[in-house]
Amino acid sequence: MVHALDEIRRTLKPNGVLIDIRPVEENWPVEVNASTGYQVAGRLTDVPIALEDDQAAFHTMREVESKGWFFKEKEEEFSYFYYWDTPSEMKDFMDEEWEGFEKLDESVFSAVKSAWTMANADARVRVRVKMLITKWISGKINKIAEEDENKNPA
Repeated sequence: MVHALDEIRRTLKPNGVLIDIRPVEENWPVEVNASTGYQVAGRLTDVPIALEDDQAAFHTMREVESKGWFFKEKEEEFSYFYYWDTPSEMKDFMDEEWEGFEKLDESVFSAVKSAWTMANADARVRVRVKMLITKWISGKINKIAEEDENKNPA
């Protein structure tokens, strides 16, 4: 990942912008959403490899920041929702797309089915994914150092 960020830095002009947007593991809540509101039925279980990937991404960004390649200008969290019409559609999607990434425990799946059955006819199932978006500026330290050197030549 460091090599890829070095290539990105190389191609960006000084003070160019890199947007880092990604999900962050946090035992995402599984909810039943209807016109009357939503109910949290449980939480997904983070899989160790996904947690390790998260930590590696954070570590890499700290490393390139310490090298002065990028500087964090702004960072925010927001929710991103995946929606399904039924609990079974949700489970099928997770089994196919999120295998090795997130785990839906049987107890949570049962709670989702119960809450969905008891909700209004317009009820849908959703997972609230925690997302992180960070704006990074490239080469800012080098630009500042160059400006200082031009003002105060040795």
